Amino acid sequence: MKQVFLVFLGGGLGSALRYVISKPLNLLLQNFFLGTFLVNIVGCLLIGIILGVSAKNNFLSANNTLFLATGFCGGFTTFSAFAFEKHSLLKSSELFHFSLYTIASIVVGIIAVALGLWLSRLGD
Repeated sequence: MKQVFLVFLGGGLGSALRYVISKPLNLLLQNFFLGTFLVNIVGCLLIGIILGVSAKNNFLSANNTLFLATGFCGGFTTFSAFAFEKHSLLKSSELFHFSLYTIASIVVGIIAVALGLWLSRLGD
């Protein structure tokens, strides 16, 4: 139960920070979500540092890693987990699975958003 609370707390903090950063920055450029882009890149950098430091020298406890990587980075941007998973596939030379998972995630994700929007209009 403690681990669930750590993920919950970290996720809430990450989500709040994502909102504070991305909302004003997304208004700066037309047709480019600068805030979302920056949050995704910073989240990728953070999860790399957190998991790298955690694996390298046990500097972070399992609970700290759970709070920071799964909770905070997961709330800040799920793109960080997506990018880390892709890196893992590339690192193990799983090029087919890397390509399949990347393309499927993007294409099916966009289709799922479109489907959700369509389903939400059925009662109109």
